[in-house]
Amino acid sequence: MEFMAFLTVVILAFALVMVLAGIFTAYFGTGKSRTIGFILLAVGLVVGVLWVYLAGLSDIEALKVCGFSDVVVQALLDCLAVLIGAVAAVGVFLVAVMKS
Repeated sequence: MEFMAFLTVVILAFALVMVLAGIFTAYFGTGKSRTIGFILLAVGLVVGVLWVYLAGLSDIEALKVCGFSDVVVQALLDCLAVLIGAVAAVGVFLVAVMKS
């Protein structure tokens, strides 16, 4: 049960970071970079939606053990907390570097 919860958090974090990296690359990239950004975005969306479907909506018993809806909510909150913390740390770093 613990392993499935851990795996769910890892896969959803991977999907979220792929989506964010894809958006960033597609927006700021040009040519091949922009194409790669859209591919990253698509991969992140497919992995996230597929895992949510398999673990939450399908009848696969091995994936239903961990109380999926609670794990997904906690995983998304954890990812959001990590992103907020990372953005704040990068902001402080940039301010410190620019002021020195």
